[in-house]
Amino acid sequence: MAGEPLASLVHPEWAPALAPCESALRAALRSLAAQAHDGVAILPAPSRLLRAFSRPLSGVKVLLLGQDPYPTPGHAIGLSFACDASVRPLPRSLANIYRELVSDLGAPAPANGDLSPWADEGVLLLNRVLSVRAGSAGSHRRLGWEEVTDAAVRAVVGRGAPLVAILWGKDAQSVAPLLGTTPVIASAHPSPLSASRGFFGSRPFSRANALLAAQGADPVRWV
Repeated sequence: MAGEPLASLVHPEWAPALAPCESALRAALRSLAAQAHDGVAILPAPSRLLRAFSRPLSGVKVLLLGQDPYPTPGHAIGLSFACDASVRPLPRSLANIYRELVSDLGAPAPANGDLSPWADEGVLLLNRVLSVRAGSAGSHRRLGWEEVTDAAVRAVVGRGAPLVAILWGKDAQSVAPLLGTTPVIASAHPSPLSASRGFFGSRPFSRANALLAAQGADPVRWV
């Protein structure tokens, strides 16, 4: 992947947006390739590392930022907080997200953990760090991904289109200075370790839709 043209790795609309951080992106990919060559298990799979950028930049209306991919093999699919539809039980953070969604919207939770329908609705499901060593959460901080996600946030904000940012946890909230006047919904991370300290009861889904409506944009169909 490290040697492929940027436009072949992401949606064409994202290529110019990520060009300023291309050197950091390629350095991160080279580092992952070297680790994999040494037998280190990297998550998600290489084909899914940049999946968050597979849909048009112009369609983004909610930036939902997390921390880093699930470190459990078989869980991470390249979209923050999402997992493969076959995964049972759900990762605990996602189970907490669904619990809050049900409480907030009064509707049944999605049938599985694949959040691709949210991405189709214009939700950019982006982690602050895009890879992780299997079994070791936070292991790829400072690998260069932060520069990539900074560029992505700047690109989304710079369009001047309706946008709401949902920032779950301190890693996600580190991008706040890049958001300008973008409405922000910030809370604790939905992890079992922190969800009771401000995530539960934060009503991010209805609040995001209300903030979109205030900007003249259509709401997200969360369920």
